[in-house]
Amino acid sequence: MNDLIKKQLTDAQATMEKAITHCEAELTKIRAGKASAGMLDGIMVEYYGNPTPLAQVGAINTPDARTIVIQPWEKNMLIPIERAIMEANIGINPQNDGSIIRLVVPPLTEERRKELVKKVKEEAEKGKIAIRNIRKDANEKIKKLKADSVSDDEIKAGEAEVQKITDSYIVKVDKHAEVKEKDIMTV
Repeated sequence: MNDLIKKQLTDAQATMEKAITHCEAELTKIRAGKASAGMLDGIMVEYYGNPTPLAQVGAINTPDARTIVIQPWEKNMLIPIERAIMEANIGINPQNDGSIIRLVVPPLTEERRKELVKKVKEEAEKGKIAIRNIRKDANEKIKKLKADSVSDDEIKAGEAEVQKITDSYIVKVDKHAEVKEKDIMTV
């Protein structure tokens, strides 16, 4: 296979890998009724005038399946952390005892579980769309290689390889979604 086509395949695969990583991160944010530090990813706390990730202003622990404990590095950060969690609207009210912040994750109702599964399916679909868009871009780049005297047969082989890679990444997205759905539906 032509080196130019190989480069396009490698680039497409690297970009699809990033899409999978992003999809995994989005699925992690969907809480499955179990406490996890990942639920707080993306929450920014005002730290001396700068928005700072929550994980950088305190230690986050999960002492049991229903509780997240945040121990700020500095005591004066309790109120800003509490405010940031409230503003993030993650569906959990922080409990501030003056030295730590405790988040108690409520058990999920059957209705809420079904809503979360729907959300998992939406995120998985977004991941698949991203992968298909990467496939489209890769195929367009491969077609443009005709100008660089790449034969039609090599272009067809390159496009077939892009499809194989795409199919394998779509399967990965489906597997991640399936695992998350099981996690949510397990009582």
